[in-house]
Amino acid sequence: MALKRAAKGYVLGVNANHPFSSWGKSLAVAGTAKDIAEALPENAWRRLSAGDGTKGARLHDWVYLELADLDADVFDAAFPGIWTRGLLIRRNIADGDLAFFSTWCPVGTSMEKLVTVEGHRWAIEDSFETAKNELGLDHNETRSWHGWHRHVSLVMLAFAMLAVIRYRANDATPQKRPRMPTIKI
Repeated sequence: MALKRAAKGYVLGVNANHPFSSWGKSLAVAGTAKDIAEALPENAWRRLSAGDGTKGARLHDWVYLELADLDADVFDAAFPGIWTRGLLIRRNIADGDLAFFSTWCPVGTSMEKLVTVEGHRWAIEDSFETAKNELGLDHNETRSWHGWHRHVSLVMLAFAMLAVIRYRANDATPQKRPRMPTIKI
């Protein structure tokens, strides 16, 4: 609810047993995310890329169900428009494993856009994995909230500094300008 009140759209991962229901839509949907996915016909799925990975495009089968349109000014009068709550489902091509996502976005947002947003999770998870391996993000043995907060803050500061250094090191070198010939009189 806080994201809705802040007028922020989202694509958030949820468990297979997360309940969903629709109202005001022609396709009635109700049940857990897993039950809804199992009831979908095979032709409902579309193969889309969630972005490029280390081995090329990260292709999965996807389906998106809009569940309910809500007037966004219910949450904030300064933020008009109709937004929709939805269920985005990802199916692994190789083994059929399912992942489920609850969405909140403006009506008419394409499934491709939602898949792209979900695909950004990979970069975030990769960054956290790097922070764990290289900087010890997961090596805290603190006994208090303050100690944990201090450790995580310092690790993330170091990670941000390394990201800036890496960006500058990989930046293209400036092109050399041709020198003007000297003229002797």
